[in-house]
Amino acid sequence: MQEKPIIRILLAKPGLCTHETGVKLLAAGLRDSGMEVIYTGVFQEKDNIARVALQEDVDVVGLSYLNGGHVALTKGVIGALQEVGRGDIPVIVGGIIPKADIEPLHAIGVAGVYGPGTAIPDIAEDIRRIVREASAAPALAP
Repeated sequence: MQEKPIIRILLAKPGLCTHETGVKLLAAGLRDSGMEVIYTGVFQEKDNIARVALQEDVDVVGLSYLNGGHVALTKGVIGALQEVGRGDIPVIVGGIIPKADIEPLHAIGVAGVYGPGTAIPDIAEDIRRIVREASAAPALAP
């Protein structure tokens, strides 16, 4: 299957964290790598993230965390995406993620986890891989 010419990614900060320097740097880096980035800002609720993902027809949802709660909050976002009929959108997570939480995130369906120091070109390449794999996967019957 042919890759879409421009990958659309929604970046959001669920929960109460106000630290957004990292996600803003990521947004700029992903734009520089040719992606279209929609950034919703801080204090995002799961239902709003799912609604924006649906409205903007994004290929990937990226969630940024710096102060915990990432497993429960991500599970909520994945559930909200399923509720709006877009459970097929891959979800990636970045920020301060303890190593012990990486496997639980993968277990709930997270396609990629990126910690501090991960190079933006590496994240961009991984997002391209995730989108290729998602577009090649057979659609599930409702």
